[in-house]
Amino acid sequence: MAERPTFKPPSAADAAEAARVMASLAGRGWRVAQALQTRRGGDDGFQVSDPSVVGKAFLRLGARVMADPLKLAGSLAELMRDFAALRRAAARRLAGAEAAPVAVPAKDDRRFQDDAWTDEVVFDVIKQAYLLVAGWMEETVQGADGLDKETAGKANFYTRQLVDAVAPSNFAITNPKVLGATLESGGMNLLKGLDNLLADVERGGGRLSISMTDADAFTLGENVAATPGKVVYQNDLMQLIQYAPSTETVHARPLLIMPPWINKYYVLDLQPRNSFIKWAVDQGLTVFVMSWVNPDERLADKGFDDYMMEGPLAALEAIERATGQRQVNVIGYCIGGTLLACTLAYMAAKGGRKWKGRVKSATYFTAMVDFEEAGELSVFVDEDQLARLEAHMNKKGYLEGHHMATVFNMMRDKDLIWSFVINNYLLGRAPAPFDLLYWNSDSTRMPAMMHGFYLRKMYLENKLVEPGAISLDGVPIDLGRIEAPTYILATREDHIAPWKSVYAATGLYAGPVRFVLSASGHIAGVVNPPAANKYGYWTNTRKPKDADAWLKGAKRHDGSWWRDWGRWVARHAGPRTTPARWPGGGRLKVIEDAPGTYVKVRAGVEALS
Repeated sequence: MAERPTFKPPSAADAAEAARVMASLAGRGWRVAQALQTRRGGDDGFQVSDPSVVGKAFLRLGARVMADPLKLAGSLAELMRDFAALRRAAARRLAGAEAAPVAVPAKDDRRFQDDAWTDEVVFDVIKQAYLLVAGWMEETVQGADGLDKETAGKANFYTRQLVDAVAPSNFAITNPKVLGATLESGGMNLLKGLDNLLADVERGGGRLSISMTDADAFTLGENVAATPGKVVYQNDLMQLIQYAPSTETVHARPLLIMPPWINKYYVLDLQPRNSFIKWAVDQGLTVFVMSWVNPDERLADKGFDDYMMEGPLAALEAIERATGQRQVNVIGYCIGGTLLACTLAYMAAKGGRKWKGRVKSATYFTAMVDFEEAGELSVFVDEDQLARLEAHMNKKGYLEGHHMATVFNMMRDKDLIWSFVINNYLLGRAPAPFDLLYWNSDSTRMPAMMHGFYLRKMYLENKLVEPGAISLDGVPIDLGRIEAPTYILATREDHIAPWKSVYAATGLYAGPVRFVLSASGHIAGVVNPPAANKYGYWTNTRKPKDADAWLKGAKRHDGSWWRDWGRWVARHAGPRTTPARWPGGGRLKVIEDAPGTYVKVRAGVEALS
């Protein structure tokens, strides 16, 4: 049995700490209340989750569920039978006998890991009752007949949000760990939690901005984004970083990495132990990375064309000046991969010596080009929501960074929202330092014209897979004309770029394609250094049209896919006999030290004062 918490009388030190926290609460609470009255730091009421959209989805869901009363009655009867079994099991346990659980959490559900959730009958019953109701709700929604695909996706997504929000672990009175901390600290955890809550509202300018890590523990260029290098080129949209070599000789052809501009590039350069960029440098590659600008209203009219012209096309010209090499291997991550495919199709359409063969090989990290099955992000993209979003962006000139962060956090709400509600506000603790969550909290804005084009033409209309349906810089593009050897990486648990959607690209390109599936998700499956010896990956030389058929015939490998890619890209990188290239050693002069200034521009709002 779990040890029962006992009340600990406050000491003099406890009383002094309580007085300090109360004083902080009083001052902070007054500032927040006064500032909120004037609506400082507001967003004109814009919300990424439109209540009217959610309401319509549930109205349609309710109509379909009630259209089959016998099916609903049957599922309710089954739920009642489960509750009857739970009552019998609880009675047996209260009588001192053993009883098998009626409902058990998933193995990866960390909300109920505390022993008291199992050892204490009351908490065990609360946990199982919640799991029964949550499971019934989700099964009822998923089993509703006659819903269109779009409505079903919204109903499933927002049902999960509701179910996760009302979990007993999220409330002080039904969370044994929080109750124990309250007894042991005399309630100080709740006072500190309220102080943390007000601090997050204050820091967010009147909007709750949940602290996920100790932001003071990290400094760009020192303990994150610290691989040595120099900025050697810049324009309105990006700075180009060339990294210092770590080997005496390097491969002939450089490597260009195009990260997403929805987040910052240093997810690939967190710390030396998990930096893909450092690892690539150590393989004898001359590595360049594009660090995108964090735009504001001055760049509102920058379109997807501009991101291509001032991004990869400008980078290729700059790399040739820096190294003398025309041919470059290129990686595109997430939307950076979508842009890479667009750029290669544009170059193929333009033709001629200037463009032909410039990209020796193309690698895509969790990047979609076919948006037919776009996953949970499609919940936020329909005609009504997009029109509302476009109106908001056109008024401001950009989409605020915290809106995109909210969407991504909602997609993993148990880990990225509710775990911090418990830790920060109920247990009254400060979040621990974590490099990945520091990066996750470093939001970026989206220019209005670019983001509107991307969401409408690709997410909503799925035009990129139609030959000639999209034009960039006045040139119709066709992905089927891409001949560069291609390496496509997907991750099996990806909630942003579902792996089967990523796999769809294997049937689009004209050149040879290698598809690799990594375990884990959109970030952890990519940032998976060999030294960690985690996860694993699947390969299959055949590429059937059906993704499930590919996986069925695939071979699983232990460890990281990085080494597999390293062997592949080495075949396209040329001999490793070139003397190491140092930033500034070519025709491009050094502008400043890496990581540069663009990455340091944060997209926060003015804090309340």
